[in-house]
Amino acid sequence: MTRHREERGAAAVEAALVIPLLLLIVFGIIDFGRMLHAQITLTEAAREGARAVSLGLPPEPRVDAVTGGIGGGAVTVEADCTTGGAGDAVVTVDYRFSFVTPVGAIAGIFAGGGFGDDVDMRGRGVMPCRA
Repeated sequence: MTRHREERGAAAVEAALVIPLLLLIVFGIIDFGRMLHAQITLTEAAREGARAVSLGLPPEPRVDAVTGGIGGGAVTVEADCTTGGAGDAVVTVDYRFSFVTPVGAIAGIFAGGGFGDDVDMRGRGVMPCRA
């Protein structure tokens, strides 16, 4: 019976070492998944915006419709189709991603940035101009 009492302290120490690492992995998975979703959404929004520009329409309504789940981003039309339909329509969408778990703060400390820095993300879409 005395052996079980000695082992209880060892289990508490092991749990104290493992639980923070486990939580860091789980939080990393959550934020990485959110960031990947935001990047895919930005790329799709930029592609839809470029498609609208290639058809002679303003890109903002399409970009806002696609980015509805993550919030709006800054839309920039790099090239449009006003030069007689030659070339490509190019649209970029910029977005500032915010972390919801402590992983962003920890990564900011180790990456040399500030405490809890956000990440600037960009999606770019290119479509050929329609004649």
